[in-house]
Amino acid sequence: MARIAGVDLPRTKRVEIGLTYIYGIGRKKSNDILTSAGVSGNIRVKDLSEDDVRKISRVIEEVGGVEGDLRKEISMNIKRLVEIGSYRGSRHRRNLPARGQRTRTNSRTRKGPRKGTIAKKKVE
Repeated sequence: MARIAGVDLPRTKRVEIGLTYIYGIGRKKSNDILTSAGVSGNIRVKDLSEDDVRKISRVIEEVGGVEGDLRKEISMNIKRLVEIGSYRGSRHRRNLPARGQRTRTNSRTRKGPRKGTIAKKKVE
């Protein structure tokens, strides 16, 4: 099993797709990494040689900004926004959408499940 940047890549998938399991690498970046490493993207992860894995790992280290480093950088950016008291920071603090989306009807993913209204009893 190929282990790159602390992530076990799925054995049966093509290398091009397998690299996207690493946080911070999408299809475009995956193709760029494979091109600069000189590895074909069509071979399966289980068919990679140790030399190919080393080449890919080296290129990823040069590119930087994946997995733990990227997660830490993003969380520090959000923390900075919250500390300076910006509008975006206040939206992050209150766990609401930060980029101008409407919240009257949508945004259930950020807000969580609906809080049902409490019906009053009829007085007879």
